[in-house]
Amino acid sequence: MNKLNLVTGANGHLGNNLVRALLENGETVRASVRNPNNRAPFEGLDCEIVQADLMDKDSLLRALEGVDTLYQVAAVFKHWARDPQKEIIEPNMRGTRNVLEAAAEQGVGRIVYVSSIVTLDHGQSPMDETRWNSNFHGNPYYQSKTESEQLAWKMAEELGLEMVSVLPGAIIGPNAFNITPTMNVFQQALNNKILMDINFYFNFVDVRDVTAGMLACNKKGLPGERYILATEKPIGTRRVLEIAQEFNPKVKIPYRPPRWVLMTIAGLMELGGKITGKEPRMMRNQVELYYGVKLHVNIAKARVELG
Repeated sequence: MNKLNLVTGANGHLGNNLVRALLENGETVRASVRNPNNRAPFEGLDCEIVQADLMDKDSLLRALEGVDTLYQVAAVFKHWARDPQKEIIEPNMRGTRNVLEAAAEQGVGRIVYVSSIVTLDHGQSPMDETRWNSNFHGNPYYQSKTESEQLAWKMAEELGLEMVSVLPGAIIGPNAFNITPTMNVFQQALNNKILMDINFYFNFVDVRDVTAGMLACNKKGLPGERYILATEKPIGTRRVLEIAQEFNPKVKIPYRPPRWVLMTIAGLMELGGKITGKEPRMMRNQVELYYGVKLHVNIAKARVELG
């Protein structure tokens, strides 16, 4: 009898691609979503769809019944909110606690926990799995991902859970039914809507490479270990625009303003966000984190241990 895999957040970009990868490998998949009526991401996929919400432990207990491997993918993925503590940090922390407690109560044998390279020490180059980020520059998403993974490891030890974690870079690729903040950069570039070269750098990684790494992590990953799934060298927004030109010749390479100009613009955008309640297109913490910052990652551990 095939083992049962549960993928949380299965209608999201990574979750949906993971469901597809598991099915292609002949695995039995249960896909959990908050809204089971949205069937578009699962069209043509032979998987069980169940309702579960990370804020509702009872729903997680039902979803995890009989599950052998949990792929904990679901999380709040946004960098701004009117109340970041309530809308980003607390949900990611509480969701982690609920799903791991439910997994322990249902006797789940293996957990692949999705974290992010934002949890890594950005003062280290190249970054590796051994050091944690401690300077979030006021970015609530960075804080929530770091603190929730640290909570996950604490709980895994206390509850005796066999867990590994994966730390993807900025995920791009197909089957994005809802545009993520990362994919939005590419959409804007392709549609010639980037008015300034903001000189941001990202460690992009294809979603299909991340799912392959996650499947390898389940089979080969050592319990208690973290694995970076990302591209070693970052690329900047100017290179993204150059690539976009290959698909749309109308794309222009815009002016690159100095850092202080972007900080001023971002400050005004944040003020507008407080007034209107709409997410600003750019924030000061993003300028601090990404402007001209070429962070490299060391993926030797994933190469050696996961193949």
